[in-house]
Amino acid sequence: MSTHGSYSMRSKASFENEAKATVKESGGGGSGGKSGKTMSSNSKENLFICFLVTLWYSSNIGVILLNKYLLSNYGFKFPIFLTMCHMSACAVFSYISIVFFKVVPQQMIKSRSQFMKIATLSLVFCASVVGGNISLRYLAVSFNQAVGATTPFFTAVFAYLATLKREAWVTYAALVPVVAGVVIASGGEPGFHLFGFVMCLSATAARAFKSVLQGLLLSSEG
Repeated sequence: MSTHGSYSMRSKASFENEAKATVKESGGGGSGGKSGKTMSSNSKENLFICFLVTLWYSSNIGVILLNKYLLSNYGFKFPIFLTMCHMSACAVFSYISIVFFKVVPQQMIKSRSQFMKIATLSLVFCASVVGGNISLRYLAVSFNQAVGATTPFFTAVFAYLATLKREAWVTYAALVPVVAGVVIASGGEPGFHLFGFVMCLSATAARAFKSVLQGLLLSSEG
């Protein structure tokens, strides 16, 4: 009886150990739940990033087409006023996103030097939007975007002038066909307008300069 009882107790204990091991292997333990939650949070974050990128592309395309319609087809002749509406909307929605939705933490200007850097960045960005809106009065949207493709070229030039940092030769070599393509497109564009082309090129250069200033401002200690 004692031998039979001890054997039964050992069998019961081994059965319980095997059941626990099976539960752990099947993901029923705490680690499996945590890994599942981590994968779920990562997938939600990836979906949110894809949504933001899609929204950014869609809004940019919509703004360009709407500006083209207002300035060329509708006959609206005030590109600077249109830029003011654009910048005001950016300021209002940025304030709402920061203060109410807490998209990024709110930061205050700490010094006069930081204020001057931010003001310079804002002026350059405003100049790029004004130049782009003026060019849409004279150029087709497709040609406007083709000229805008030279932004990496101007970015590389301004980055070298501002930081004296050279990129790899492959980077500069990749920019050659882009610039050459814009030159060829300019010569074959049926609706080419010199003043519109100059304004578009100026807007592209200002956009590249803004990117360099923004990189310097965000990488500083302040």
